Amino acid sequence: MRIAMWSGPRNLSTAMMYAFGNRPDCAIWDEPFYAAYLAATGLDHPMRDEIIAGGETDPERVAARCTGSVPAGKRHFYQKHMAHHMIDGFPRGWMSELSNVFLVRHPARVVASYVRKRERPTLDDLGYRRLMDLHDHAVTLGQSPTVIDSADIGADPRAALTRLCDRLGLPFEAAMLWWPSGGHRDDGPWAPHWYGAVHRSTGFDGPEDPLPDLDGDYADLVHKAMPWYEELAART
Repeated sequence: MRIAMWSGPRNLSTAMMYAFGNRPDCAIWDEPFYAAYLAATGLDHPMRDEIIAGGETDPERVAARCTGSVPAGKRHFYQKHMAHHMIDGFPRGWMSELSNVFLVRHPARVVASYVRKRERPTLDDLGYRRLMDLHDHAVTLGQSPTVIDSADIGADPRAALTRLCDRLGLPFEAAMLWWPSGGHRDDGPWAPHWYGAVHRSTGFDGPEDPLPDLDGDYADLVHKAMPWYEELAART
């Protein structure tokens, strides 16, 4: 099985990748289109040069690998995709060959986490609009894509991951509830900038704290993102 887990940044996406990466039957791929996205847009992200140098910048080749042979002889292939990386003109046909899952998180939590790593994000940086677009595209492919909220994972990881595995037709593995500290060998080159907290972890953190208070431009960003979040969260 090939799984495309779509999310925006700071959505518990790396922890989810580590959960699947700790299954003995599963290979993982960290943000396949990141190098192609940066090369195509010219955006200045942390570690931009290293990401482009270490990745594939041709989106057609990335798409072919998404549907190609599963690495390391594993039975399953979990791909952590950022929705905002799928800019107009990038191929989408390959999505029909994967089980597409959509991971969402309340925008206030996303913004508060994001700005600690990269200041002044835009609405497109957060990926909600593109996430909704990709969800609708999966529906047009005849799929009934799963939506999962990070709050549900934090509240009860075993129950949330068991439900997700059931939807995917996979047996749940208790190994998904923990991972070794210090990162994963398949982390992308951007991991030193973005993954500090999850590198220090050995499992999911538990229920989330109350929503952070944001003001000014950050509060406005949350307000703009909420309709897409609420629409997707209603489909969990």
